[in-house]
Amino acid sequence: VVLLCFRRYLLMALTSCLFWNTFGLSATMDSKPNILLFLADDLGIGDIGCYGNNTIRTPNIDRLAREGVKLTQHIAAAPLCTPSRAAFLTGRYPIRSGMASSNRYRALQWNAGSGGLPVNETTFARLLQQQGYTTGLIGKWHQGVNCESFNDHCHHPLNHGFDYFYGMPFTLLNNCQENKPPELDVALQAKLWLYSQIIILAVLTLTAGKLTGLISIRWKIIACFTLMGVLFFISWYSSYGFVQYWNCILMRNHDVTEQPMRLERTATLMLKEAVSFIKRNRNGPFLLFVSFLHVHTPLYTTAKFLGKSRHGLYGDNVEEMDWMVGRILDSLDKEGLKNRTFTYFASDHGGHLEAQDGSAQLGGWNGIYKGGKGMGGWEGGIRVPGVFRWPGVLPAGTVIDEPTSLMDIYPTVVHLAGGILPQDRVIDGRNLVPLLQGRAQKSEHEFLFHYCGSYLHAVRWHQKDSGAIWKAHYVTPVFHPSGAGACYGKGICPCFGEGVTHHDPPLLFDLSRDPSEAKPLSADTEPLFDTVIRKIGRAIEEHRRTLTPVPEQLSLYNIMWKPWLQPCCGTFPFCWCNKEGDSTQSL
Repeated sequence: VVLLCFRRYLLMALTSCLFWNTFGLSATMDSKPNILLFLADDLGIGDIGCYGNNTIRTPNIDRLAREGVKLTQHIAAAPLCTPSRAAFLTGRYPIRSGMASSNRYRALQWNAGSGGLPVNETTFARLLQQQGYTTGLIGKWHQGVNCESFNDHCHHPLNHGFDYFYGMPFTLLNNCQENKPPELDVALQAKLWLYSQIIILAVLTLTAGKLTGLISIRWKIIACFTLMGVLFFISWYSSYGFVQYWNCILMRNHDVTEQPMRLERTATLMLKEAVSFIKRNRNGPFLLFVSFLHVHTPLYTTAKFLGKSRHGLYGDNVEEMDWMVGRILDSLDKEGLKNRTFTYFASDHGGHLEAQDGSAQLGGWNGIYKGGKGMGGWEGGIRVPGVFRWPGVLPAGTVIDEPTSLMDIYPTVVHLAGGILPQDRVIDGRNLVPLLQGRAQKSEHEFLFHYCGSYLHAVRWHQKDSGAIWKAHYVTPVFHPSGAGACYGKGICPCFGEGVTHHDPPLLFDLSRDPSEAKPLSADTEPLFDTVIRKIGRAIEEHRRTLTPVPEQLSLYNIMWKPWLQPCCGTFPFCWCNKEGDSTQSL
């Protein structure tokens, strides 16, 4: 009898262990975990220590990787802020939601534009909210604010599933800092200034000619011409002349708290808000999305970190961001939440190679990968860090080389929260939990489609039986100067027109052998060339059959500045305030 009982006990113990190892179920997973998402802005995959950088100090992000899982082939759905973040929030390619542009404006340009994340899109925040989560967003939004009036807030985070928002509804720009050259639409502004000067010169010439009798013209005509010139100047200078007031603002929920924002204390305010949110909601479950303003230009860095890195202002800014990550992780430890929190760190796309100030590099480093921000096909624009931690549930010190996407966060966190994915639309992301836990060895992605705006530039095929990662480029940007590796002098590479090259047959690479995309294959050098190209071509046809026409949120009309949509803490146009007080006490 004793032996029989022992055998039954042993069988139950083995079954329990097998059940845990197979399904990853534990007491920890029986309850809903807190979810903490970090997303950097413009950070290159080569900028942090756990991805090979040994000169910029990122001990806190590196600690996440040591204590969790690191992805080496984590791919953004777009190489620019607005569309990439739309895909992250919805788990869908931005072309499905109308957040992919067919013109040269590929991101939202103004807080007072009418475009933004459509109200019929369902974010992961909305689904987690329905599962009883308290949801918060601290930092950058860049998905629009209003549609038809200055306070309808149709695109606002609170209308997309977040219970609390503190941060910047737009994105950082050089315009946000007094001593920096303007960054927003510089080429267009130069043309408008030129046209204004031509009008002024014409008015002065006509006036002088009238006064000297050299030109026979009525004063009414000169007056009308002058009035037209004044109206033309006001029409554009009222927007571009006050970018700092219109775009560089902070909001708490629907209220503007700083207009313009004071960059010297923004990092401290963001950090305080993140720590406070965790403390308020320590009894959980909560979703906290920390969307860093770092490391986008103008790279405003507090005095504590200035001059401390070996990579100038950019390195200083990265190290400050890493310090902020550490302080937020410390707050989890302080509240005893480390083992109950699923934590994720990534960047929205690759580093900005063209960001320079003279000889100083102000953008990130994308490691061995070609290209950078704005380039829809080349790896440097879309391959980003991807780090996960959940002690006791995800195996520590794990590295996964399988293709994954920022869109995968959507179904992953919805699964962890016990939610159900929307059934009325295509979700392009895949649940990463089996892969992260080691229960699956292969990514669920067979194909990933790499868009530049609304233009398909490249396609990745994960041939699972062979381990090959084929990548076909149908369109690539024309680098300037030739062979430079970026579009220097243009600010960012274009997606269409004379600034791109179309390839027929496409350029083909096997990323498993050539991750730097240095040596394109051909029918002469690769026996499977024609087979691979045909396979990818059929995948493109099937993918396009899943697309349905939607309104383009980044159309020229939608991205225009509209004064009646301008968030304002006073009575427009007298929009300036400081509701944060003067306290800049650090944490």
